[in-house]
Amino acid sequence: MRTGVIAKKLGMTRFFDEAGVHVPVTVLSLDGCQVTAQRTKDKDGYVALQLGVGAKKVKNTTKAMRGHFAKALVEPKRHLAEFRVSEDNLIDVGAEFTADHFLAGQPVDVTALTVGKGFAGGMKRWNFGGLRATHGVSLSHRSLGSTGNRQDPGKTFKNKKMAGHLGQETVTTLNLTVFRVDVERGLILIKGAVPGTEGTYVKIRDAVKRSAPVELPKPGAFKKAGEVADVAPQVEVAAVEAPEAGTEG
Repeated sequence: MRTGVIAKKLGMTRFFDEAGVHVPVTVLSLDGCQVTAQRTKDKDGYVALQLGVGAKKVKNTTKAMRGHFAKALVEPKRHLAEFRVSEDNLIDVGAEFTADHFLAGQPVDVTALTVGKGFAGGMKRWNFGGLRATHGVSLSHRSLGSTGNRQDPGKTFKNKKMAGHLGQETVTTLNLTVFRVDVERGLILIKGAVPGTEGTYVKIRDAVKRSAPVELPKPGAFKKAGEVADVAPQVEVAAVEAPEAGTEG
């Protein structure tokens, strides 16, 4: 079982496939998703990876979390989450995930906090049909109706569907499809809608009710802790040396 990743929802856009069919997609950004800790069977009783995403100011981070991130040699993260994995899919602390962790056409499950809609009535919250338009109904066409009997049971049962707070719930949407991945910009494009508002951090994992593609990278697609720092100086040197080579020619 592979680990999932944490991504930031940027919004929605559309693409056209090879047949010219309009495909709405949700754009998710990895935003520096790194491994911040490991959970092992011997020490913690279970096997998992703790991932962090998003930059956070040091002054806004508690001392306990500063020590936690300093031990992992990573910058403070805005959002943390754990993913259960098998022991052969553990990844070293400090590794940063890339968008090709998932493949185009792969089914995935996405978990996020839904949009909060405040206090809503029974029709909007639970899809009630409402009361009649005529035949004695006055000024209460969208009301809830009866919520219980009189003497027996003499109360409203717990969990009765009534008006109340709608949204702001953690929801998992199953079997969404990855439309495309952009490794250079760290973007994952998902077909259709994903729970949450723009700027919400969502969790993406391999679909649990569908078989995963055999060509999936295991334990995952990521950059090790030292690879990002080693590449930058080489690019700068190449940019400086290129004009000199052209001048000599």
